[in-house]
Amino acid sequence: MESPAKAKTINKYLGPGYKVLASFGHVRDLPAKDGSVRPDEDFEMSWEVDSASAKRIKDIADAMKSSDGLILATDPDREGEAISWHVLDVLKKKRVIGDKPVKRVVFNAITKSAVLDAMRNPRDIDISLVDAYLARRALDYLVGFNLSPVLWRKLPGARSAGRVQSVALRLVCDREAEIERFVSEEYWNLSALLKTPRGDEFEARLVSAEGKRLQARSIGNGDEANRLKALLDGAAYRVESVEAKPTRRNPAPPFTTSTLQQAASSKLGFSASRTMQVAQKLYEGIDIGGETVGLITYMRTDGVQMAPEAIDAARRAVASQFGERYVPEKPRFYSTKAKNAQEAHEAIRPTSFDRTPDQVKRYLDPDQLRLYDLVWKRGIASQMASAEIERTTVEIEADNGGRKAGLRATGSVIRFDGFIAAYTDQKEDGEQSDDGEDGGRLPEINAKETVTKQKVNATQHFTEPPPRYSEASLIKKMEELGIGRPSTYAATLATLRDREYIVIDKRKLIPEAKGRLVTAFLESFFTRYVEYDFTADLEEKLDKISAGELDWKQVLRDFWKDFFAQIEDTKELRVTNVLDALNEELAPLVFPKREDGSDPRICQVCGTGKLSLKLGKFGAFVGCSNYPECNYTRQLSADNGSDAEAAASNEPQNLGKDPHTGEDITLRTGRFGPYVQRGDGKEAKRASLPKGWTPASIDHEKALALLSLPRDIGQHPETGKMISAGIGRYGPFLLHDGGYANLDSVEDVFSIGLNRAVSVIADKQSKGPGGRSRGTPAALKTLGDHPDGGPVTVRDGKYGPYVNWGKVNATLPKGKAAESVTLEEALVLIADKAGKTPTKGKAKAAKTTKAAKSDDAKAAKPKVAPKAKTASKAKKA
Repeated sequence: MESPAKAKTINKYLGPGYKVLASFGHVRDLPAKDGSVRPDEDFEMSWEVDSASAKRIKDIADAMKSSDGLILATDPDREGEAISWHVLDVLKKKRVIGDKPVKRVVFNAITKSAVLDAMRNPRDIDISLVDAYLARRALDYLVGFNLSPVLWRKLPGARSAGRVQSVALRLVCDREAEIERFVSEEYWNLSALLKTPRGDEFEARLVSAEGKRLQARSIGNGDEANRLKALLDGAAYRVESVEAKPTRRNPAPPFTTSTLQQAASSKLGFSASRTMQVAQKLYEGIDIGGETVGLITYMRTDGVQMAPEAIDAARRAVASQFGERYVPEKPRFYSTKAKNAQEAHEAIRPTSFDRTPDQVKRYLDPDQLRLYDLVWKRGIASQMASAEIERTTVEIEADNGGRKAGLRATGSVIRFDGFIAAYTDQKEDGEQSDDGEDGGRLPEINAKETVTKQKVNATQHFTEPPPRYSEASLIKKMEELGIGRPSTYAATLATLRDREYIVIDKRKLIPEAKGRLVTAFLESFFTRYVEYDFTADLEEKLDKISAGELDWKQVLRDFWKDFFAQIEDTKELRVTNVLDALNEELAPLVFPKREDGSDPRICQVCGTGKLSLKLGKFGAFVGCSNYPECNYTRQLSADNGSDAEAAASNEPQNLGKDPHTGEDITLRTGRFGPYVQRGDGKEAKRASLPKGWTPASIDHEKALALLSLPRDIGQHPETGKMISAGIGRYGPFLLHDGGYANLDSVEDVFSIGLNRAVSVIADKQSKGPGGRSRGTPAALKTLGDHPDGGPVTVRDGKYGPYVNWGKVNATLPKGKAAESVTLEEALVLIADKAGKTPTKGKAKAAKTTKAAKSDDAKAAKPKVAPKAKTASKAKKA
């Protein structure tokens, strides 16, 4: 197994005759160094076992010595197949397999019946799936380890480039460029509020006038709108026709990985990574009445079909919970429209439709319940009858002395709710309210009768630019284009955030300046490798490898030939060539238009120099060509265009005067970002804008508050010494008697009172050196239970955050935030830590352990062949 939680559950299902061990995911990977994939040796690959995996492999090898055989039961996807292959390969090298039988089993759900059924139907490792994994891993390595050095050399400040991540980043950047190019257009809509002879009111919209059919946004200005409004104001109205048309609405298929992530984002506000964390727990198993059982099927899939037995179970559940009328005559079968989808994979569904959300809610935390509720309702609705809806269309003629116009009113009524009954307590997209109305329900209207005008409305609108991508909409777009796979979407987005190529603001993905530079560079000099069709075609080839239709090494040979040539070509690429291309590609971002219409590339400090991108140690910035005579510089940021003239000219923006000194308070932009300044000259007081504050939000009051820092709060009642608040390099703080205490937010600096300040300082003083609590720190977060019992928690210690289980403490890796740790990651850290023998007072034990580890390392470490000349050259390119 991969997960210790699953291993413990499955061991219960299989009984004492089996020993189930966890690999904790992959046990080997390509070392992060040049030469791990060697094109000159027909893409031979060197694998490395890390120390934590070596301990787990040793446990599996030791268990093999007293076992009758090996059953590999990792996840039912390409990655799971690869992990089984890695484990088996390492065990063969350790010579512990011998002639013992080795079988591969897969199950789509962690239930006793699914596991036992899989055990009765073992198979061999699917080498085609392994080949597809090897090809994907080699491609990602070759792109990352050859393209990233080009970026570092030609575009200082860039982090790295990945095969799929770069294309996803291009999608985000292209949308931002589309928004920047967008020009808003005016349009008007007209409608009339009408009354029937029976006194009922309804609204109808204008669809034609004076013999001309009106399309969307046909009325482009106020004059035209007022002319048509006058026509309607003086018109008599008559109903020409009333047409009631029955329609059927069919349910959506069960969830795939991407549609689950999209639904969880729009309805629950979950990020893609949060969705997968919660779904993983529901899949691996929840303790329900003393039995651990998986509640949903495997959640990394792009298939939309359910297993035949699941369809039968869903139809039975529909009949028992909703009635026979809600069961369609025939089972529903679905096929996906997603490019390159693997139809053999099953959709995400409940493992039992008899476990309704109400029945299991006492065993689930709020997030687990909300996600299970989504999966259960979507799954059961997919096998329910269609909703029967009657849509009514009313055509009305307005006649003003021979000048005629046409209006239309529409409405609908649900005659039979069908699958919508599954959602009655949760209004889904387009689902109707319980009174049976969909949209507006029209009153009784008869053909040829006269209706009277109550009011005519003319409303002005402006076209809006396309919206920025959210995580959900980007995943949907990537799936449509055939880029990436279900298991990669969340990781791709996380990588873009970690590299600071994008930020997420109010659930919208906004490219950072660094991300746009990287995309512009790749589009200019590696066009083919960020093309959507090229990436999708490569994904299709990987799928053909999975199906045994293509040779994986031939795919690599074809890719490497052209890619390596492109890398070699960049040797002749000069930085000036790069800057010229980026200046042109990113002109709207780097040189926003000025209100006075002057050339945005002319430096307004010296008046003669030309502005251009410059590359420094910390990335790109805008500078003047007359340097050093003119030392104008401006930081490059994604919001340059928000105040185009001020940003382009670097002119101070006057916010008012200081009431005490009479000096001007100005907002300025410097090399390191925006700041406020009081007065002029070298002695002028300056204050940088805190993180999260934008130049557009700064007014006279905020500027004065920043310039007044540090702020004296009052004297400490015990020491008599002043407590002050300020903002430093590491954020907002309190200062008292030479000691510092952190504040939660910038706003606290300006609002905190003496009583709370004393309390914050007291809390700080109750902690040991470094600000960590004396004794055992309280748990910041409880992640769940360890497979061997006892809670796993995250705590904050003297040397930083760590995970704790019983007496085992394992420090988090550098850069890993405490709030982002998952139970899976914590178990890996704990297992690694628990496997180390303490050295203090136990020198002999330590020596023995060290020798044993040395032997294990020798056995696990593969022989590394000499580096290929071609790969080495690519690294230096």
